[in-house]
Amino acid sequence: MLIIPAIDIKDGHCVRLKQGVMEDATVFSENPGEMATHWLEQGARRLHLVDLNGAFAGKPKNRTAIRAIVQAINNEIPIQLGGGIRDLDTIEGYLDEGVSYVIIGTAAVKIPGFLHDACNAFPGQILVGLDAREGKVAVDGWSKVTGHDVVDLALKFESYGVEAIIYTDIGRDGMLSGINIEATVELARKLTIPVIASGGITNLDDVRTLCENESEGIMGAITGRAIYEGTLNFKEAQTLADKLHDENSV
Repeated sequence: MLIIPAIDIKDGHCVRLKQGVMEDATVFSENPGEMATHWLEQGARRLHLVDLNGAFAGKPKNRTAIRAIVQAINNEIPIQLGGGIRDLDTIEGYLDEGVSYVIIGTAAVKIPGFLHDACNAFPGQILVGLDAREGKVAVDGWSKVTGHDVVDLALKFESYGVEAIIYTDIGRDGMLSGINIEATVELARKLTIPVIASGGITNLDDVRTLCENESEGIMGAITGRAIYEGTLNFKEAQTLADKLHDENSV
């Protein structure tokens, strides 16, 4: 089980939002490259980046900060990136610059043909971010909830060839209220591709609960506010996840 630090970028700074509200942002660092290096030194095996301005604008807005992170990491661990990715040229540009996986969110829902083309053009490097409120998928920086069921869309996107699904419970994201394990497990059970959990991870109990369900197809968990505010020690979380994985594998 990978514990994946999140670096959300707004106006070139590392921030965290509560429930995706741009006006409710807490700045944790003004140097994204240093923050990435910090998590690498703490033992992170993957980073999760979000261009928040890009997610709302529908096009990349923080490429300078993203390049700084890629240069700081220097290919030591994979980087997955989402936010405002709406065309194949943008995907190609990010991958050429050193990003390992590109996350398609809103465009996957609104333009499924684009997602299909992306999976064909960049096999093994496309992730889909499905953000949901009460089982229904939200788009446009979480500002609009659609009528699409999470499981139905995930199954369709799996057939396109996406590498994994990142599932976020919007109601819990940034709220330190615990992960929605029931919905995450339900989704993972329906798919053959892995699920990465996101939203609400607060402490080691949440990590333990996720690890208990790792065999259902949950490969990792993204954490942000908890590791920045100190309710979760990242190094302890990854150590616990490794220990539980080994115990469950015996």
